Amino acid sequence: MLASASNAVIVGFQVRPSIGARKLAEQEQIDIRLYSIIYTAIEEIKAAIEGMLSPEIEEKIICNIEVRDIFKITKVGTVAGCFVLDGKVSRNTRIRVIRDGIVVYTGLLGSLKRFKDDVKEVTAGYECGLNIDRFNDIKVGDIIEGYEETEVKRKL
Repeated sequence: MLASASNAVIVGFQVRPSIGARKLAEQEQIDIRLYSIIYTAIEEIKAAIEGMLSPEIEEKIICNIEVRDIFKITKVGTVAGCFVLDGKVSRNTRIRVIRDGIVVYTGLLGSLKRFKDDVKEVTAGYECGLNIDRFNDIKVGDIIEGYEETEVKRKL
């Protein structure tokens, strides 16, 4: 009855439930797991606990971009003429605007262009034009840092 109230799983080692207990567990839809090898029981419980842990989010910096010029375009907003210092920036890269060592904005790219053409990515050593989604306060000399977040499964 305690397992029913708390939605628990009953774990048994080298035992068998009585007929009455088995019928009650079926009525209450309680999972009974029986083991004869202790290492199997430990591994399954450990895997269940690891599955309940939330994954860690790891951040990896993939590019640095320097703003060299600013263009104000009506109906578009502010477009930054940039130079990719290192790495590779793609259209769906998450970015941070860094001004004088302080993060001013964190968000997504709005568009990425190279010679008036939309491009998917720009590598290090090339120039590009970009605008930032919902952010128009870009200044010359800002550094735009591109990063990606990955989930890492936690272990016990």
